[in-house]
Amino acid sequence: MSYTVAIYLVDLAYGGPEEGGWYYECGEPAPEFAAKTRGFARENDAHRYCKKLNGSAFLDDLNKGRPSICSVLSRGLYSAVVREGNPAPYPAIKPHYE
Repeated sequence: MSYTVAIYLVDLAYGGPEEGGWYYECGEPAPEFAAKTRGFARENDAHRYCKKLNGSAFLDDLNKGRPSICSVLSRGLYSAVVREGNPAPYPAIKPHYE
């Protein structure tokens, strides 16, 4: 199994009107930052690199002035994300309210 760390544009998507409306987190790989993408054989190594990226000045600068994903003004936030296999949008299937 291989793990990939890539920069994603993460936001909240509207799930539906049930119980007054609900949202779920979604993410899309940001191809303009593909140079930061790294593959790892071990999950621990991937999480270590992800934590390093998420604490970096690089991501702080990218997100400067961007509202929280909880805001109606959100345009998403950039974040490093660990995924199994190649970077792909998530979730693969829209969740359902239960």
